[in-house]
Amino acid sequence: MLDAPKDCPLCPRLAEFRAEARAAHPEWFNAPVPSWGDTGARLIIVGLAPGMKGANRTGRPFTGDYAGDLLYQVLGEAGVTRGTYGAEPDDGLSLEGVLITNAVRCVPPQNKPVGAEINTCRRFLTATIEGAPNATTLIALGGIAHQSLIRALGQKPSALPFGHAARHDLDDRLTLFDSYHCSRYNTNTNRLTPDMFRDVIFAAAEHARIGRWA
Repeated sequence: MLDAPKDCPLCPRLAEFRAEARAAHPEWFNAPVPSWGDTGARLIIVGLAPGMKGANRTGRPFTGDYAGDLLYQVLGEAGVTRGTYGAEPDDGLSLEGVLITNAVRCVPPQNKPVGAEINTCRRFLTATIEGAPNATTLIALGGIAHQSLIRALGQKPSALPFGHAARHDLDDRLTLFDSYHCSRYNTNTNRLTPDMFRDVIFAAAEHARIGRWA
């Protein structure tokens, strides 16, 4: 199984928070958000967790919030999207060569999953990577995604430190590119500029030989 079941009970705090959101907004998705994109992907992008009014509402990673606005804009510039991003799951957008997922599949309170939740949900991240045999390239958006990815691949984060624009050759198959998360906070504070983000996405797409570099 690549994705958590809709009523996944493994993290009690997240399940309770999800139930509260479902009661308040029954029209929203309010469930573990599945991976989305090209099942034959050469590039896998890993974020932290769904946003309350973004993926938790829409059911598609990075859809409906600022982080998605920037991510899908840059992916379009890289030539790996088809259609137009409309911030809703029925906008007709599709990805070519790219799969997008999260280290934690459920929305966490205050956008902050705890360590036990990250560790518990890693089984789905591991399954996603194992279920994408064509993947050669990974992007971790933020330090938590980076650390969970490294652990999912059986390696030690201390030996492969996170750093924006860092590149790690993990094994004979996979290379990891790091970026600060494309959140509104990071861009508003200029920790991450669109050009900085674009450089990482383009470098990873070139390494994966997709889009403009196919």
